[in-house]
Amino acid sequence: MKRPISLTLAAVAVGVTLSAAYWAGSRHAAITTDLLPAAHAAETAADGGKQPRKILYYRNPMGLPDTSPEPKKDSMGMDYIPVYEGDEPDGEGAVKVSPARLQTLGVKTAMAEIRAMDAAVRAVGRVEINERAIHDVAPRFEGWIERLHVNASGDPVKRGQPLFSVYSPELVSAQKELAIARELKLDAPDADPAARAAAGRLAEAARERLANWQVAAPAGKVSSRLTFNSPATGFVLEKKAVEGMRFMPGTAIYRIADLSTVWVIADVYEKDLARVKVGEMAKVSLEAFPDQTFDAKLTYLYPTLNAATRTTPVRLELANRDGLLRPGMFAHVDIASAGSAKRLTVPKSALIDTGERQVVLRVEGEGKFKPQPVKVGLRGRDHVEILEGLEDGAEVVVAANFLIDAESNLKAALSTFSAPDATTAKNYEAVGSVDSVDLSSDTVSMNHEAIPALQWPAMTMEFGLASKEVIKGVLPGQPVRFTFEDRGDGEFVIVKVEQAGAAAHKGH
Repeated sequence: MKRPISLTLAAVAVGVTLSAAYWAGSRHAAITTDLLPAAHAAETAADGGKQPRKILYYRNPMGLPDTSPEPKKDSMGMDYIPVYEGDEPDGEGAVKVSPARLQTLGVKTAMAEIRAMDAAVRAVGRVEINERAIHDVAPRFEGWIERLHVNASGDPVKRGQPLFSVYSPELVSAQKELAIARELKLDAPDADPAARAAAGRLAEAARERLANWQVAAPAGKVSSRLTFNSPATGFVLEKKAVEGMRFMPGTAIYRIADLSTVWVIADVYEKDLARVKVGEMAKVSLEAFPDQTFDAKLTYLYPTLNAATRTTPVRLELANRDGLLRPGMFAHVDIASAGSAKRLTVPKSALIDTGERQVVLRVEGEGKFKPQPVKVGLRGRDHVEILEGLEDGAEVVVAANFLIDAESNLKAALSTFSAPDATTAKNYEAVGSVDSVDLSSDTVSMNHEAIPALQWPAMTMEFGLASKEVIKGVLPGQPVRFTFEDRGDGEFVIVKVEQAGAAAHKGH
């Protein structure tokens, strides 16, 4: 039994010696290589005797958006990585997603379809009195109020209902003059022509004064009192009268409003003005009656703009037969600006709006998606109109596209799609020595050997530290084997460091 064990140990020793020699040779080759892309191209050509692939361009090794038509090095001395024909990104941005990745992300799709959409212009406003239905009761002569028949503001009144009675010396005088002129026998054969003409002028003057005062000429006995009636059915908004009060010509004793129809004055934002037109229908909802909506019609678009709020008032008219709408109420208005026309639409969640352009993720095939620029029209409650970029029946992503909701992370999200297996940061191992350590910024400068997995030559570069404990006990110049993570955007962080001798001992 001892002899086979000795032979086995001898074989292991020979294997270790050959591995060390191979490692030293490959290290020397990596250090003396000037252009890794050229060596990589030669290796590709020699692999299997196949025809070498054409190099399209060289990309930045740190992932920066920089390419070169010729081999070159970056500011850190790292070679640009060749991109071969067939390996370049899709020129249209299409990406491939594995079925497992689709299930993990919860990707959902929907069809672009033609429909009548809800694209109402929403505004806030307040209920106002219909200005055309306001009536002022204002006598045109001087007098005194002797009796009030309606005594309080807010009282309902009907057309023709007595409001108040007045006494006016001017009114009595005009009526008596008309009565005297009538009593003269102007049609008698022996009547004096001059008296007949004077009586006619007196009667005409009395009739004109009564007509100007809007008082009917008495048909019989002169009355010293006159009663004013309501000119409309409605409510008393203002009452300035008390019994015994003297009034002057033009004094508004009562203000009455007909509230069977009311106005809603809503403020529409400047950006929505082109979408609203006179004659369009609208829905009005009130805080007082949240479960009810009222039909209204847009009747006027005011010609002014409020510079402070950037809004323009619009006027809507609606019926108030039940008296539920009271002036001053706060109202929400939805103006149906889209009408009933059919439009090509996609769900609202499908649109990625960067501020400068709008994009949807179009389904190109099984697991293949393409960012498709579109031109957007009206925006509804649940859908948006597509003017250009899609056709009826096109399939788009409506869920999981929140990962790419801004132009700044669009490329990063698409790269996540194209690399479904890279759910964690990639780890790499390297051999080198510590050049310097800066614990204040958790960084370390390493003299490392070539790293074939990243096509990096031997060089000195700065790494981040996952923690200060990683580099604890390691001295400058001491050979080490370290593991680091590629966290993206050119960030490389060392997560583990061990002495090169200890690592070799573990190998034995």
